[in-house]
This record gives sequence, structure tokens and C-alpha cells, in this order.
Amino acid sequence: MLQHFFKNKNISQKLKLRLKNIIIDKTLTYASETWTLTKRDRKQLKVLERKVYRRILGPVYDNEKENWRILINKEIYANVKKPTIIETVRLNRLCWFGHVQRMEENRIPKTVVYMTLGTTRLRGRPRN
Repeated sequence: MLQHFFKNKNISQKLKLRLKNIIIDKTLTYASETWTLTKRDRKQLKVLERKVYRRILGPVYDNEKENWRILINKEIYANVKKPTIIETVRLNRLCWFGHVQRMEENRIPKTVVYMTLGTTRLRGRPRN
């Protein structure tokens, strides 16, 4: 549904970017305070974000080569001037950690953050 909206030439880029921030970013970063992002997860989030931005911003006309081309990553981030989804997730995690730090000592989230396990688990699949 949003694909057709982002391709529509009658809707301004400003409105498309606002909707991307409201709908896509909020949906993607829901409960991101508890995520553990791997390299693969970070890469997939970056790819998705750039794909959406390219759809919104569209192709640009290159006067030197006299043809249309898509924006490169640096141009996308220069045009948008917003924190990436990865940075947003980091900020959410940092805010959550600050919230946990201010909790009372007997609260469950704080005890889980500072809990140390007595044993270590072996690598790989459990063998019976």
C-alpha cells in the first residue's frame, strides 16, 4: 500500500518522508530497547531504510552524463539529514538503560541486568 503512495508524483517528498518516519520507523523500532542486533540485522535494516528512501526521493537527473540515475548512499543521507534506524535503536536502548538505572534495586528488570549466572553453557547443540 505504501509503495504506491511513495511512487505517486502528486504527493510531496516532505509528506512522504513524514509518513515514513511515522509509520515505517515506528513499526520497525517497536520494542527495540530489548533487541540484540547482529551485523546481519544491522545490514538488513540499513538496506531496507535506503530502499524506502530511494523510492521516496526517486531518480535524479545527472547533467554531466545527461541521464537519470538513482541516488548513492551518501547522497541519500545528505538529503534526508535524519538519524538512521540503527542510531534510533541505539538511542532507544540507551534510554531504556537509563530508565533501568533509575529503578529501585528490587525491581525485576534491574536485577536481570545485573544478574550473573553461576554456570556457563557449552557451545553448540545440547547433546543427550
